[in-house]
Amino acid sequence: MRNGIGQWISFHLKRMLNSIAFYPALIGLGFLAVSYFMISLDYSESGKALKAQWDWLRMRDADTARSVISVVAAGILSLTVFSFSMVMIVLNQAASQMSNRILDQLIGNRFQQLVLGFYIGTIVYGLFLLTAIRDIDKGIYIPALSTYLLILFAVLDIFLFIYFLHYITQSVKYVVIIQRIARRTQALMRKHCKQQMESQPIANTKGQVVKAQQSGLMNGFDNKGLLALAAKEDVVVSVLHPVGHFVLEGTPLLQVTGERPLTDALTKALNNAVYLAQESHVDDHYYYGLRRLTEIALRALSPGVNDPGTAVESLRSLATLLHYRLQHHPVNEVKDEEGRVRVVFREYGFDELVALTLYPIWDYGKKDRFMQQELGQLLPQFEAMEARPSIRKLLAQLQQEVGDQKL
Repeated sequence: MRNGIGQWISFHLKRMLNSIAFYPALIGLGFLAVSYFMISLDYSESGKALKAQWDWLRMRDADTARSVISVVAAGILSLTVFSFSMVMIVLNQAASQMSNRILDQLIGNRFQQLVLGFYIGTIVYGLFLLTAIRDIDKGIYIPALSTYLLILFAVLDIFLFIYFLHYITQSVKYVVIIQRIARRTQALMRKHCKQQMESQPIANTKGQVVKAQQSGLMNGFDNKGLLALAAKEDVVVSVLHPVGHFVLEGTPLLQVTGERPLTDALTKALNNAVYLAQESHVDDHYYYGLRRLTEIALRALSPGVNDPGTAVESLRSLATLLHYRLQHHPVNEVKDEEGRVRVVFREYGFDELVALTLYPIWDYGKKDRFMQQELGQLLPQFEAMEARPSIRKLLAQLQQEVGDQKL
């Protein structure tokens, strides 16, 4: 039960943090707090003393203050609509040309969210400030310090808009998107692939099978939760599917080796410790980053797009990542405090990754001379490092295809 609640909280927290609205909402609340502080300062004794000392900080006309605040709020609102209408158009074009599954990388861009948050915060600040101007029998109360700060925010918004135009035109370039995915994927590889020697394949041992209670994409598992369960029950848990496999409800998901019989409570707890999702993100596992780069290359090679240059850029990033993976291998087991293996899981081998990434690109682009030339440069370098069956097979197909074209 605890694992299920923890998984639910982790899933929804991750969705909230990756949402385009999270940081803008947080910044908007921050601006609301600033507006409250500034208005309190304006009407405080220290604020009145400051305005009395510096006469140019005072405003005597309430209508002028209202006009300034209204113009700033309306102007920044128009600026926000224009900026992010342009972003949506550019993102739609990038998704149609590359892959709609890269939208999470584009929409989740932190700088865009911070700009949107600053715009929204300025609007919230201005609207809240507008309510603070009062005409009463005892006089007119104008928060002059707060109004001048709003003007400063408006000037910063204008310069931010100018930089934002430059940034968005650069960030949606195909090469930039590919490099961003590749950098994130390599960071995940450095985290997961730390061994210099390749792990031995999981031995086929007999055990009790735990079936999936729902269908979903294998997105990993709760290391600590599954380890704690295995140690408590004195069993070894084997995860039967690597990340990226789609598991059907009622099919084998885990295999439990040990003397303890499986109970309904243990079966449910084990299922809750495994993450089965309906969608994938690059941040979930490095395999998804490789998959995104493959999809970009395939889309670029399709007749509707016909952009072999983008496919070559994606292929180069893939080759760089596979080169790192060839030299660094992932751990496929989790041990308890006493050093005993408690959890064993499947990881893709290098040859499997080549078959899942380079082979589809070759199938689509074997007739394209750009792809032939690029693979002709990359594959011999892999072959010189280590003779792997997947590379030899692909190199042989390349040589045969090039030879047939020369004939």
